[in-house]
Parts: sequence; structure tokens; C-alpha cells
Amino acid sequence: MSLKQYKEVLMNPLIKENPITLQILGICSALAVTSNLNVTLIMCVALTSVVSLSNLSISLIRNYIPSSVRIIVQMTIIATLVILVDELLKAYDYETSKKLSVFVGLIITNCIVMGRAEAFAMKEKPFVSFLDGLGNGIGYSLILIGVAFIRELFGAGTLFGIPVFGDWYPTNNLLLLPPSSFIIIGLFIWLIRGYNNDQIEDDEFDISKHSASPNLSKRELNV
Repeated sequence: MSLKQYKEVLMNPLIKENPITLQILGICSALAVTSNLNVTLIMCVALTSVVSLSNLSISLIRNYIPSSVRIIVQMTIIATLVILVDELLKAYDYETSKKLSVFVGLIITNCIVMGRAEAFAMKEKPFVSFLDGLGNGIGYSLILIGVAFIRELFGAGTLFGIPVFGDWYPTNNLLLLPPSSFIIIGLFIWLIRGYNNDQIEDDEFDISKHSASPNLSKRELNV
């Protein structure tokens, strides 16, 4: 692989092939962990670490994994890494670990992690698989950080729990509710696809005008 190809593997998932805005993957955690930037950053580091290291590990042993049990092997590797990350978080930042609750554990079932393991790491060499995991983790993190920034700043008037606007700013409960993440992610998708028209899907069905439109000039006799 050339240096340009390595760069594309790392950089494409940031915007062009972002796992959230293009593939609509991994948005479940965006609902629960994006009301506070500090918690969001920890979640982003956890997922990026897991997807990068799982891609690397799976790629290293890909030629020795029987096809019939590959999903089980992938899940075992991912689960081991998630448990390790969760235990480290409990050891060094127990308060944040409590705030994240089960969402670190749910990285095991995150579509991005499983998807990259199956679609990329099982086919490519270890280093490029690691770069792919790192790129997808960073792409995921950029969207989550953007959502958390908007929700915390305009929802609670704080950043990292520190007041920004002061006491005069009223709490915006809409932005503090989980469904607001869907609205913000939808706006991100709209902005990105407005800038990059290649991401706009073609219509599945052509909508034509009604062939039996009423003739408004014709007068009918009611009997």
C-alpha cells in the first residue's frame, strides 16, 4: 500500500465516509452520553481504543480463524478489550464510569466495531486495519463531540460543567433530552451532504404526476 492509500484509510472516515453521518451506525450512544462533554470524551476514547485494537488483533489472526466461528472469535476479542477499558476506567475515573453506566459495556455490540472487524480487519493487513479502526473511531468522536458541545452549551449553558453564559441563561430542557441528539445529527447530515453531493442517495422510486388528474373545467350534473 502507498502512503496515499494509508492516508485515505485514516482520513476518509472523518467526513467523507463518516460511520455516523454516512453509514448511520453507532448512534445509540449519541443519545445517552452527549449531554456532558467530559463524559462524551471518555466514551470517544473508549470506543476509539476498542475499534483500533480489535481491528489490529483480528487482522493479526485472520488467516487462522475458521470461517464458521469468525463472529464468535471477533466478539470474544472485542468483549475482552471492552472489559479491559471498563476496568481501567473504574480504576482511574470511577465517577465518570458511574455516569457512563452500561454504555461502555455496550461497545461490544456497537455496529461500528463489529462492522469494521468483519468488513475490513478480516481482509486487510494489521497496520492498515489499525489505521481503519483509528479513523472510524475519530470520525465517530468528531460527531459525538459536536453533538455534546451543542447540547451542553445551549442546553445547560456550560462546557465541561463550567458555566459559560452565567446565571442569566435559562436551561433549555429540549437540548438536554436524548431525542435532541437525533435532531442535531440530522442537521450534521444535512450540512455534510449539502457540501458533498456525492453522499446524496438516488431516489429508489420515481414519483410521477397523477395520470388521472381531475378536469376542473368539466361541469357535472348531480342527480
